[in-house]
Formats: sequence, C-alpha cells, structure tokens
Amino acid sequence: MPRTQGGESVLSRAVRIVEAFGPGDTALTITEIARRSRLHIATASRLVEELSSFGWLQRDGDRRVRIGVRMWEVVSRASPTLSLREAAMPVMQDLQGIVGQHIQLGVLEGDEVLFVERLAAPGAVINFTRVAGRLSLHASSSGLLLLAYAPPQQQERIIAQPLEIFTERTISTSSQLRVALAEVRRQGYSFLAGHIHPDATGIAVPVRDPSGRVVAALSIVVPNDATARSRIAVLQAASGAVSRAMEYPAPPPN
Repeated sequence: MPRTQGGESVLSRAVRIVEAFGPGDTALTITEIARRSRLHIATASRLVEELSSFGWLQRDGDRRVRIGVRMWEVVSRASPTLSLREAAMPVMQDLQGIVGQHIQLGVLEGDEVLFVERLAAPGAVINFTRVAGRLSLHASSSGLLLLAYAPPQQQERIIAQPLEIFTERTISTSSQLRVALAEVRRQGYSFLAGHIHPDATGIAVPVRDPSGRVVAALSIVVPNDATARSRIAVLQAASGAVSRAMEYPAPPPN
C-alpha cells in the first residue's frame, strides 16, 4: 500500500474522506471535507477526484461532493444486515399500518445503536432517528434493549462512562442504568417515556437469530401518553415474525 511522507497510507486518507460524511450530510464542499478529514485541501481535492473516477463519490453541478452510487451499490450488497432488513421490512410495513407511527430497526455498532431501517409516518410524533443514524445506548429504547443483551464487559464499560442527558427523564447515573438493564432483561422489552424528547416514548423489543441470540432491536416511537403501553403486545408479535422470517427465509425467485 503506497504511503505518504508522513507514513500514512493513501487508503487511510481515502477512508477519512469518506467518513467525513455524517448521517445528516447529503453533500459537502471540498473545504468541509478537508477540515473534517484533517487533510490539506489540495490533498483532499485530489483524492476526491480519484474516488469520483471510480464512482465512490460524485460531484454536483455546483462542485459539491456526494456519496457515489457505486459505493451505495457495493455497501448494500455486502452489508451483514441485508438478510435482517429483508426479513424485517414486510413486518415493519404491516406494523406501521397498525400503529401509524415511526418504526425502526437498530443494531449494536460499537457503543451506539445504528439504525439500519426506518419507516416514517406523516403527522407522527417527533423522532430524531434516521437510517444510518446513531443514538446513545442508555437514552434510546433500541440502545437500552441491545445493551441489556450485550456482553457484560461492554455493559460495565457503558455504565462507568458519563451519560449524556437529553431530558429530565434521561437515565443519568450508573445505578439508574444498572436497574434499567435488569428491568429490560426481566420484562423482555424496553420502555422509555420522554428520555430523548418529552413528547415521545420509545418502545423496543429484541429480534433473535435462529440460535436465539439478540441481533437487533425493533422499535416504535409513539406519543408520550397513557396509550403508549398498549403498543407493546403488537410490537412483540412483530418482532417474533421477524425472528421467524430470519429462521425460514423466503425462497429465491425463479
């Protein structure tokens, strides 16, 4: 792998350019990419041009840079969440028709929950998640659910860290988090009312692979009112359907 005079490989610099794009970024200028990737603007411009020639990035008419279609194609085809998403999407669509609120599918990625699918509903309660977006494990219903079934050493690491506070209801101490994780394991779901936004309640249930391991969290975001708990049963039924679909995948088309 060719290396620069500073010893860093060209590939590592290219990765830094791609990772300059955050969840909410549809397009960036070369100046923004250079600043975020901590590269000289001339180096960033040269690498962007080279990545664009392969279709990994693309330039707009105003010279702003976007993720290229070729990158999306390869990543979508190789994603380890592909079978999970294929199993979940029909169930998520049916679930949205029943509850009329946001439906989302999250997986544990490092010390955050990464949302790999999301269905939005017009007029639904406020929701800060998006596809390829991340949230803290202690504050989101999906994150808390996944953390409850994560390895003990990861749980202890998160418990020992400072916890970001979003509202007055957010879990903010190690003792609160430890109790909440035990409660999730006992009842089999997470229920967080007003922890990220005062008007919203997040409810999450586990999705399991054929071996019984928790591989994802299926969740809904509903209004923070007296009816929220009535959605738990239908959400549990939906997660069971996703888990069964993963065990018995649909046959390939003829």
